[in-house]
Parts: sequence; structure tokens; C-alpha cells
Amino acid sequence: MTEQANSSTPAASVASRFEQLSAQQKMGLGVGIAALIALIAAAWMWGQTPDYRVLYSNLSDRDGGAIIDSLQQMNIPYKFAEGGGALMIPANQVHEARLKLATQGLPKGGTVGFELMENQKFGITQFAEQVNYQRALEGELARSVQSIGAVASARVHLAIPKPSVFIKEQQKPSASVILTLHGGRLLDSSQVSAIVHLISSSVPDMSAKNVTIVDQDGTLLSALQDGNGLGLDANQLKYVQQIEQNYIKRIEDILTPLLGANNVHAQVTANIDFSRTEQTAETYKPNQSPNDSSVRSQQNSETLNGSGLSASGVPGALSNQPPVPATAPIIAVPGATNTENSPKIDNLHKENTINYEVDRTISHTVLPVGMIKRLSVAVVVNNHKATDPKGKVSSKPLTDAEKAQIDNLVKDAVGFDQNRGDSLNVQNAAFNDDKEVLAELPLWKQADMIDLAKQLAKYSIIAIVMLIVVFKIIKPAFRPLEPFKAEEEETEHEELLDAEGHVISEAAVGAEGGQHIGVDDGSGHYTPPIEPYEKNLSIARQITQQDPKIVASVIKDWVNGNE
Repeated sequence: MTEQANSSTPAASVASRFEQLSAQQKMGLGVGIAALIALIAAAWMWGQTPDYRVLYSNLSDRDGGAIIDSLQQMNIPYKFAEGGGALMIPANQVHEARLKLATQGLPKGGTVGFELMENQKFGITQFAEQVNYQRALEGELARSVQSIGAVASARVHLAIPKPSVFIKEQQKPSASVILTLHGGRLLDSSQVSAIVHLISSSVPDMSAKNVTIVDQDGTLLSALQDGNGLGLDANQLKYVQQIEQNYIKRIEDILTPLLGANNVHAQVTANIDFSRTEQTAETYKPNQSPNDSSVRSQQNSETLNGSGLSASGVPGALSNQPPVPATAPIIAVPGATNTENSPKIDNLHKENTINYEVDRTISHTVLPVGMIKRLSVAVVVNNHKATDPKGKVSSKPLTDAEKAQIDNLVKDAVGFDQNRGDSLNVQNAAFNDDKEVLAELPLWKQADMIDLAKQLAKYSIIAIVMLIVVFKIIKPAFRPLEPFKAEEEETEHEELLDAEGHVISEAAVGAEGGQHIGVDDGSGHYTPPIEPYEKNLSIARQITQQDPKIVASVIKDWVNGNE
């Protein structure tokens, strides 16, 4: 028995078998291997791809270009989303990138501010300078309005008239503001009023009434800050809530030390009067006696009408006579008996006018806004809890005296006024202490499990595709090499010789697991093989057609052995 002289290594055998494949088989095998390598590389790159988040959206072309240049300098990868409307970078670098870009003043926004005045050309006209100043002022106001959280972008248009030396021809400036709000965000009346006063205070001689604010839907927002409208005022509603919460806190604070925590609940409804009322009254007191009154003015008037003394005698005779002794009275009063020398009185009129001060009271009253017109108070009190010596907890209702005490305390706490129409309702009942048990969120709905499922699904898809490539592309390409396994084992066979040196049989491994082909029974007779002769013959023919070199090698070994 001798060993086979020539034996080949597995690598050389595979190489020789590969050379015997057809061109189509070689191409299929190469495509399969290339697809497997590409799939492995794609899976590795997919696993290494970072999660991208939005850095900025709705950027102007100028800001977008400046931000991209800065990202390239910082070696931060980026990509576009939403048709170029959003700039995205890896999620773990979003906050750091925003801080670094903010130090560079990015993004600046689509508007220009007072930096426009820094590049003024020499010899610019006064009109152009005024236009640039107005543009810069509009840009600065727009930036200030955009700093409000609910505002995504803003545009400000100023109408500043040319100054005039004539007072009657002077016009007040006005402003129009267009706001674009974030999705789902609204501005309340106080915020709109703040924007109005911000714009009006930034332009000289501009009144708040001359500022118009419109949102992206065309809704006039500046009408909301008009206090004369009939709509609801958010400030008034907030004031009512504050009043009610204040009364509720008073009630619970005064009853909690007596009843214990969580044993009292109160609700208050306040009817508030927000009407503005002004009253002016003028009253006069009745006439008083002259002695108790103050004299404002007094006027006396006397009129006397008469002919006086009548003349008698010869003219000039008196001067030639001695004077007559005087008789009293020279001028007689009315009613005197001596009428010989008395003057003649035709009419006598006297007037006496006295003006007294009149008591008058003028009162101007402005009633305060937000007065309480009526209060409705509801209080629910829990039963008393008592524990017996055995540790059993029992609930007992309040007595009438305790209820009356609670009523008095609540009335004093809220300033109860029956004439105002206030109402109070105190109820005693056993509270339901059973706390609602929140259902635990199912495992498959938890956020961590969802993320884990996504990762597993990603790698499962990669594994399935790899298996498909291996078993559907690569393995079929290696099938032509399988028949040669039996041949490799035949190259290591041992030959059995009789005493005369003739070949009796071969111990070879069959294609189906090593069945014995043929042996000598010792009497010189050859035992037929176990497998059918036709099958062995077809296998020999197939081996001869596929690899003639092996057949030649076997024959050569036989010849050398016979020698």
C-alpha cells in the first residue's frame, strides 16, 4: 500500500476550480461578493451616521451663506431639509454651534439696522441720507419686535412727514407693522399694546393711535388694545381670577389649622364692576336769616325832586334894606308847619340793596373701577376622623355649633355683606380619599423602548439583506465547486495490491459520504461495488470532463504502481 504521490493544498485547489468556472459563473460570483462588501460598508456607514437636528430655519440668503462659511471653518457637517428652508447639523453640536455663531452676530436677519449708516458715501444727498436713516430705524424696530418670543419675523413701515414751519400744516408720523407669528402662537392685548408703545416711543411726535399692527393672516391686532371696545379684556379676566384666588386662599388659610390639611376646599365667584363712572353735583342750602348770612354787597340810593324857595318882592330891594334876623329851620322838613319859607318838594325816592352770600356745594366723584358687586362663596368641609383604641378610623360629621363657627369665620374672612347680595354655602361631607391610580404606560409605548425598537429594526434589516445576498447570490455561485470535493478526497486514496503486484481495489471516499467502491475476497475474485455500476461510471465521466488533469494523474499513478 502506497500513499498518493501528488497532493494539492486547499487554496490551490480552490484557485484551480475557480479557473474552470465559466465566464457567467465568475461574473455572478464577483457580483455577489461585491454586493456583500457594499452592504457591509453601507451598514457601517448607516450606523455611524449622526442624528441631524435643525440649526436654523427660514434663513435669508445672506445669513445662510455666512452661516455655512462659519460651519465649514468649524468642520461641522451640515445638510439642508424642507427644500432648503432649514439648515441641519448633528444633534450633539446644535447648542455649541448656536453659541459660536451668536458670538459672530449670526444670523443677522433679513433687515438692516444702523450699520447701514456706517458705509455712507462721500457726497451723498440729504434726501438719500434721510432715506437711509429711515431704513435703518425701520430695521432696528423690526429687530426689537422680533425679540418677542411669539414673533417669528416683523416688518416696520414708517411714514415720517417732512417738517414744516407752519404749525397748522404739520402732520404727525405714523407706523405700520406686519408680524409673522410662530405656529400656534398668539399675542394678547398687553403684548400688542407693548409693541404699539415701543414703536410710538421710538419715533418723535408719534402717537400710539397712529400705530397699526397686522398679523400674517391680515387680522388687525392694534384694535385689541383699544380700551373702549366691547370685547373681553384679558387684564380684566386676570384681575377677576386674582380676586377669586385671593379669597379662596383666605378661606383655606383660616380653616386649615382647625380642620387639618386637605380637609377643606373653597370656591369663590366674584362679580366685578368694570364700568367707569364720574358724577358732578351742585347743591344749594335753604335761605338763612339775615343775621346768620354773610353780606356780599350793600347799596343805598336816595332821590329828591322839588322847586326850592320861591323869590318875592322888588328885585334889588333887599340890598337897600338891613338883613332880617334868621329864622329856623332854614330848610323845612316834610310835615313842618312853617311853610312860608320852606322849599317846595315834588318827589322823594330812597333805595337800599343788600346782597347776601348763597351756600352752594359742587362735588365731582369718580367711582373706582373694579369694585366688587357681589360674592358667591361655596365651602366643602370634610368629616372629622377619629381613631378608636383598636386602630380603626371612623368618620363623624360636624356638629351644628362647628358649622356655625365655620360660617362666621368665612364671613369675616371674605368681608361678607348681605346688603350687597353676597351668598355663602357651607357643606359638610365625607371626602373620597381613594387616589386615582394612574395606569402604567405599556412597555411598547415608552419612549426608550421605541428608540430601542428603531435601532433593532435598523440592524435587523441590515442582517436580513446580508443573508439574502449570501444565500441567494453568493452561495449559488459556489455550487459548481461542490462536485470537486469528492475529487480532492480521491487524490489522497490508498491502493490495495495482491501478491503479484496487481491492483485489487481502491479505498476511496464516494461523493455521498465515503462508501467502499470494491475489494478482493482473497480468492482472486473481484467483488462488485455496492453502488450501481452505471452511477459510478457517470461520476467518472463527469470528473473526466470537468478536470482531465486529475484523470491523467490517476492513470500516471497506476502506471507507476504497476511498474
